Amino acid sequence: MSAMHATAAPDWRPVAFKEWQLVAEAIASGEQSILLRKGGISEGKAGFQWLHERFFLFPSRFHEQVEQVTPLPDGSLRSFASQPGLAEDDIVFSVYVETLASGRITDWEEVLRLAPYHIWREEIVRERFEWGEEPGLAWATIRAWRMDPPWILKDRATFGGCRSWFGLPADEGGDWRTHLTAAEMVEPICGRPCWLESI
Repeated sequence: MSAMHATAAPDWRPVAFKEWQLVAEAIASGEQSILLRKGGISEGKAGFQWLHERFFLFPSRFHEQVEQVTPLPDGSLRSFASQPGLAEDDIVFSVYVETLASGRITDWEEVLRLAPYHIWREEIVRERFEWGEEPGLAWATIRAWRMDPPWILKDRATFGGCRSWFGLPADEGGDWRTHLTAAEMVEPICGRPCWLESI
């Protein structure tokens, strides 16, 4: 692990980016170093935008994602990490992310080159790529930190819906900056697709 610490400006208000829990776990373990997004009707006319350079990952949990990601290196299916002692309405924020570069990719052959850097199955990525009026995906290469112990908040109506971004209550769940200061930076064992910045 690197000694580089996660940082946030004194006036920064915590925000979250909604992502599959299995993807968040893969990022925390160094198996994934990019984020891909298409956006939807809730993103507005402009479509999905990387609105923030720093954010927590909100772990979206639904059973179907197990079949929509690649297996573990040993060939077994992925499963949700055990979280003992949590209430049903507890949301666990254990991954903090900074974007290093971002853009849009419209060439499917280039998208295929990203396979070593994420865990989504090809057919899922293709479905996202082709959805909507124009083929393409928004991408971001990332640096991530794993927070242990995590920052835990109660679920609420404002966390629902199909939005990618939403603000977090900074005054709940203890001091989020304490969790951030103690976070460990993740070294991506998959590397990063630095070539993306030149396309």
